[in-house]
Amino acid sequence: MSESFAAGGAVARPCAGEPRAGTPCAGGPRAGGRGGLAELDPRRALQLALAVIWLLDGVLQYQPSMFTSDFPRMLAGTSSGNPAVVASPITWSATFIDHHLVAVNAVFAAIQLALGLGIAWRPAVRLALGASVAWSLGVWWFGEGLGSVLTGNASPVSGAPGAVILYALLAVLLWPAGRDPAAPFVAGRAVGRGVARGLWLVLWASLAFFALQPASRAPRAISGMISGMAAGQPGWLAWAGTRAASALDRHGLAASVVLAVALAAVAAGPWLPARLARAGIVLALVLAVLIWLAEGLGGLFTGGGTDPNSGPLLALLAVAFWPAPDPAAPDPAAASREGA
Repeated sequence: MSESFAAGGAVARPCAGEPRAGTPCAGGPRAGGRGGLAELDPRRALQLALAVIWLLDGVLQYQPSMFTSDFPRMLAGTSSGNPAVVASPITWSATFIDHHLVAVNAVFAAIQLALGLGIAWRPAVRLALGASVAWSLGVWWFGEGLGSVLTGNASPVSGAPGAVILYALLAVLLWPAGRDPAAPFVAGRAVGRGVARGLWLVLWASLAFFALQPASRAPRAISGMISGMAAGQPGWLAWAGTRAASALDRHGLAASVVLAVALAAVAAGPWLPARLARAGIVLALVLAVLIWLAEGLGGLFTGGGTDPNSGPLLALLAVAFWPAPDPAAPDPAAASREGA
């Protein structure tokens, strides 16, 4: 069980028949040894990273503040500005949680821990990923108010389109299936490279769209979001947030335009040649880090954060789209050795 839990249960098996040169069996076990990290499949590594984030969510849900009325009050606040058909179920859910706070919150925490452990344990990975999609969609509505995308207040800086919907997207893209095993990036293997690129485009183009909305481009909009995240943070993080907010004060329009252009460039990345696509992924990683800093690292150090917010999930998603080396491309090192 421990082998499948950590590294996907990789077990060395004897070759069937005579081994061929160039195969893993031709020279004995693969590099890294039995179940070693060196032979961990990239998709499995990303699944394990997603599992760690789910486990972190479960631990955060056990914080003392989650067992107080602050938690259902926070949930009820996500109904603000939403249409009645969205807001009413949120209000009902928050009221129900408030009346059964300790039991319901303990169940919520246990579910998230179970999702993380299930994704990490290979025999349960399909069940856990499927359950995480259903759970994420429910939390996106009842816990995040659909990421405020219907309120006009959504912004990449504040976590739009909602961190939890990114869990569902990652579960779909990291599903253990081989519809397109030759896809040049991990995210395309389960659903096909065309569908994966389409999902990437929808996500990052929508972030660019949200960056240009009035709630983001007002003179003090972005600076206000960043300074608002500084409350309750450690001194060093509060200092960084305050300085960033001060630098962007009254420059909301310029900042939102620059951010939107960068997000749009990232959206086009997977359609570009491999070298430019990698540059786009690097830009996506940089933006993910900057967004996470603007989010105050998801409030992880405030005692009130329920998840790390969208930054780490955007980064994980970007890694899943990293283009693999072209197997047909010549190896410069090998070519130099041959010419020596």
